[in-house]
Amino acid sequence: MLAKRIIPCLDVKDGRTVKGVNFVQLRDAGSALDLAEFYSEEGADELVFLDITATVENRGTMTKLVENIAKRISIPFTVGGGIRGEDDVARLLEAGADKISINSAAVRDPSLIDRLSSRFGSQCIVLALDARSKSSMASGYEAVIDGGRTSTGLDALSWAREASLRGAGEILLTSMDKDGTKDGFAVDLTRIISSNIDIPVIASGGAGKMDDFRTVFEDGMADAALAASVFHFHEIDIHQLKDYLRQSGIPVR
Repeated sequence: MLAKRIIPCLDVKDGRTVKGVNFVQLRDAGSALDLAEFYSEEGADELVFLDITATVENRGTMTKLVENIAKRISIPFTVGGGIRGEDDVARLLEAGADKISINSAAVRDPSLIDRLSSRFGSQCIVLALDARSKSSMASGYEAVIDGGRTSTGLDALSWAREASLRGAGEILLTSMDKDGTKDGFAVDLTRIISSNIDIPVIASGGAGKMDDFRTVFEDGMADAALAASVFHFHEIDIHQLKDYLRQSGIPVR
């Protein structure tokens, strides 16, 4: 079994890290720059930075902040939010990002995934898939965009499969229903996606205790687990989490 990854996420608004519940009720969680440096030193395997209002505000990602973070961390760095085309990706990779996360733009123009993976390589193209439960969908889940504001009519599993075929190298799978609730990852959703595609899946949304990570790795078949508030507010320590997972028989880095 490959080592599982633990990934903190910085949801950034106006240059500050924020965290909410079900994508709303945002509260301040501190300086994005300071948190990024802290996680790099505390044993995180990767870091995800999402400019959560760039798309709805019709602007690009905060490049200068990305550049400053990249200079101060020594772990792989994924950046998303407001990415609309190849020029945006080139700019962010030049600023120091290792991987790029795309969501809304890819739903509106799926061929964007083909173009980006062809030019930059699948290894740095992450499809961010925000999903919420919807019984009319074949998988039971629908993909949503624009920070959960817009329904797509796309079945989450069908979209994950299409994205992987088009060249996405990884899926960042966030359960909108579970986001910020701290009552556990969406294990069923994660397993449905993980067991039906051939690229790694990062589970996101709902982490509340260390056992939630074990469960999503064992039962959800996730390759990595992402969390925000439990790390930001020091409810879970990354070193202790990794020790707990090792003792549970789950390989971590």
